[in-house]
Amino acid sequence: MARVLMYTTAVCPYCVNAKKLLAQKGVAVEEIRVDSQPQLRQEMMAKSGQRTVPQIWIGEQHVGGFTDLWALDKAGKLDALLAQN
Repeated sequence: MARVLMYTTAVCPYCVNAKKLLAQKGVAVEEIRVDSQPQLRQEMMAKSGQRTVPQIWIGEQHVGGFTDLWALDKAGKLDALLAQN
């Protein structure tokens, strides 16, 4: 199972939905909260080029946000991506 890293905040409904979708797939998420540590938001922005949360990585691949993750799932591509090591 691929490592999943997600930058989140506490009150983000998209973050909650992303975590729910991944939990349904049996995936543990390594969560980095950027609301409590502003320097980590800068790190996220440097890595992703995005300001919004969630920002999700599966393995080394930047997936994007929840809508990107959901689109991968609907296209039938998420499971294969998660299965990579």
